[in-house]
Amino acid sequence: MTTTPASAATSVSLEIPATADKVWQLIGGFGALPDWLPFITSSVLSEGGRLRTLATADDEVVVERLEAFDNAGRTYSYSIEQAPFPVTAYLSTIKVSDAAGEGAAVVEWSGTFTPAGVSEDEAIALFHGVYSDGLAALKEAFDG
Repeated sequence: MTTTPASAATSVSLEIPATADKVWQLIGGFGALPDWLPFITSSVLSEGGRLRTLATADDEVVVERLEAFDNAGRTYSYSIEQAPFPVTAYLSTIKVSDAAGEGAAVVEWSGTFTPAGVSEDEAIALFHGVYSDGLAALKEAFDG
């Protein structure tokens, strides 16, 4: 009897020293990852902006599909169609909200996925690191 690995999840949120609208202006476009995420060197949109083909700093290719987009709610969700990651059934959401403080925003990056060939802990650590490093880079873009 084979067992299917359970879906795993992780989420990271970080306060950014800029208004939610300013943060969304930078990260809200589905093709905008190279503008704030140093690990992504290019993003090419196709299928009317619903598919992005990303090039990474390690010369890997990642293809992601826009699943949901809410400009007013400052959020979008996407799935992975092709990537060198040891997961399947990946679905991620990026959301920008107003923070309690004046002129600040909270960005949450979360994902669910099924580990493939690695433990749940390893898969969670991989994406927790991606989200943490990505949000730290985003915060740097607004510091100073």
